[in-house]
Amino acid sequence: MAIETAAKPDATAADEMPLHGIDHVELYVGNATHAAHWFTHALGFRRSAYAGLETGVRDRASHVVEQGRVRFVLTAPLLGTSDIARHVAAHGDGVRVIALSVPDAEHAYRYAVQHGALGVREPWEESDDDGTVRMATIATYGDTLHTFVERNGYEGAFLPGFAAAEPAEDAGIFVGIDHVVGNVELGRLDEWVGYYERVFGMTEMIHFTDEDIGTEYSALMSKVMTDGKGRVKFPINEPAEGKRKSQIEEYLEYYGGPGAQHIALATTDIVATVKELRDRGVRFLSTPESYYEELPGRIGEIDEDLADLRELGILADRDDEGYLLQIFTQTIGDRPTVFLEVIERHGARGFGEGNFKALFEAIEREQERRGNL
Repeated sequence: MAIETAAKPDATAADEMPLHGIDHVELYVGNATHAAHWFTHALGFRRSAYAGLETGVRDRASHVVEQGRVRFVLTAPLLGTSDIARHVAAHGDGVRVIALSVPDAEHAYRYAVQHGALGVREPWEESDDDGTVRMATIATYGDTLHTFVERNGYEGAFLPGFAAAEPAEDAGIFVGIDHVVGNVELGRLDEWVGYYERVFGMTEMIHFTDEDIGTEYSALMSKVMTDGKGRVKFPINEPAEGKRKSQIEEYLEYYGGPGAQHIALATTDIVATVKELRDRGVRFLSTPESYYEELPGRIGEIDEDLADLRELGILADRDDEGYLLQIFTQTIGDRPTVFLEVIERHGARGFGEGNFKALFEAIEREQERRGNL
């Protein structure tokens, strides 16, 4: 069997690069006001903070939206000559920073650089009346960055320089970020797996070959990296040779290189979540009826009603430790690049291996509509 699952990480082992989790994900976008509107109205987030001209920031506007433990920063350029503008021109709307919460930003940066990371910004701190936040930044695949964030009890609105937004409630449907998937070029998967092993002390949790993830036309290979406590999970994909263009090749072409492909948002009630998101206008990949004909025999007994899964297009899979439910949105921008996953876990540690064929076929149907298969 080509799928291999590693043992659970040893939480008692010495952790030279301790991570609390994902602090936030920052996307560079063409229009942050419009992006924030979509995140709040379609996904049910609430605006929590803002930085821009009104707060003394001259080159960008950033809207922070939150829900549960999920925090997105949506940043747009105010000047056409800025690095943000160049990033948007090259990639479209996409993930620039996957920020990691750490107990010591200085230590995290020094350890990372000593183990082969490219330093982008030396440790620095920002302060206001609500406290001090320490940060440092390193590079990863493509133009994506990791910023280490040490909050140290900071009580302000996101970061110094941000003003709190008007108090509001969120939809309460997402509880956290389950994983963030990166796409890299053919032949570079093992290079980046080695990077996360050296720099973060991560281990390979699961890996899939093109025999596991593919259809008649296209395939990919993937390895899932996780930290010592399993709080941060980074699957990394590369394309595999196929008869036609794979989803990874399409992403690399339209994104202009490697980058974060999708962000999986965790929920505790995927049926209610998907119903609400559909009502809010979110569009999902479709699942053929034939998928649900064989699902009962494959998935076994679950708490949810299979009729609800069929009606909503939700996928289900089981491993030795439980089951999971998942569904994927269509791409969230004009380019066929970034999308979101909604996932609910009932003990399962996997990533929906049994759904790969159905997912690939759904993506290929979208590729064919775009003329990119």
